[in-house]
Amino acid sequence: MTGQPKLCRVDEVVARLDEGPWPWAMAERARIDAHWAGLIAANPALYNGQVLIARDRRFAGNRLEVRYTPTDYAAFLTFRDLGFPEPSTSNCFGLAALRASDGGFLLGVMGGHTANPGRVYFPGGTPEPADVLPDGRVDLLGNVLRELGEETGLRPEEVEVRPGWTVAVEGGRTALMRDIRIDLPAEAARARIMEFLDAEAEPELAGIRIIRAPEEAEQDAVPGFVRSYLRHAFRSQAD
Repeated sequence: MTGQPKLCRVDEVVARLDEGPWPWAMAERARIDAHWAGLIAANPALYNGQVLIARDRRFAGNRLEVRYTPTDYAAFLTFRDLGFPEPSTSNCFGLAALRASDGGFLLGVMGGHTANPGRVYFPGGTPEPADVLPDGRVDLLGNVLRELGEETGLRPEEVEVRPGWTVAVEGGRTALMRDIRIDLPAEAARARIMEFLDAEAEPELAGIRIIRAPEEAEQDAVPGFVRSYLRHAFRSQAD
């Protein structure tokens, strides 16, 4: 897909885990291992943990249905860096579209030790096996709130989670953005988060950027799906 990411709103995302293996990762293991060796040579802080990759994604009325398969981070990054070569498989991840009481959005600047250094987007990340419930459902809202806490220090009781999801499809990426509000002005919320980051030995975020108008996010460091979300959000506010 080229051009602007496609945005749509769904009432719910129903996600389940299919136990592996992932055939692409099995077939490409030698290439994955070689690619991973290069990645960790450049950035030894990377860790080859387990993540979930979406093997199937379909819209059904006002909901999105996703099937995930576990894989290692090395396979996930190789697949990403090769441009998502298997069309039916994608990175389907949740993000906290964090908005302050004065209307400003709070975006994180990824730290230099991460796999996305310098990128600027909402707190969140690819789901992990820890997000799988005992009945096999993948708790994507739980994933978003966990990632929000890990990256910003904000606890679930400190924020308001609005209903529904905004889905942005951009090539091999499917961003699931949840409207999350904090009852603080943007500058105060940023100060609260920066206090948390300053106390962390190795925070995932290098900083917090406040966006008060869509043109402030029109830069290469901000992914297209975030820019599309912000344009829509500010346009809806104006209407």
